[in-house]
Amino acid sequence: LLLVLEPGVMVRGAAKAQAQAKAQKKADGMKNHGSQLEDQKKGLKMMCPACKTMMPSYKIFQAHHDSKHSGPCPTEDAIQVKA
Repeated sequence: LLLVLEPGVMVRGAAKAQAQAKAQKKADGMKNHGSQLEDQKKGLKMMCPACKTMMPSYKIFQAHHDSKHSGPCPTEDAIQVKA
C-alpha cells in the first residue's frame, strides 16, 4: 500500500493537538501559583539607612553594611523596621 501525501497536509496533527492540550493544562495549573513578589516584600523588614536597600534580617544587614559602607554598623534598634 502506497500512501501519497499532498504538500501542506500535516502528518502529526493528532500529536500536535495532544501537545497543545497538554500545554494548556499545564498553563492552567500554573495560574494558581501566582507571583512570589508579594511574599518576598513581606519578608523584607530592615532598611539600610545609607542606601535604602531592604533586607530580611539584622544578620544580613550587618554583612551588607560591612561590605558596602564604611564606619560602624548601626544597632538593630537604630535601623528602620518595616511594620
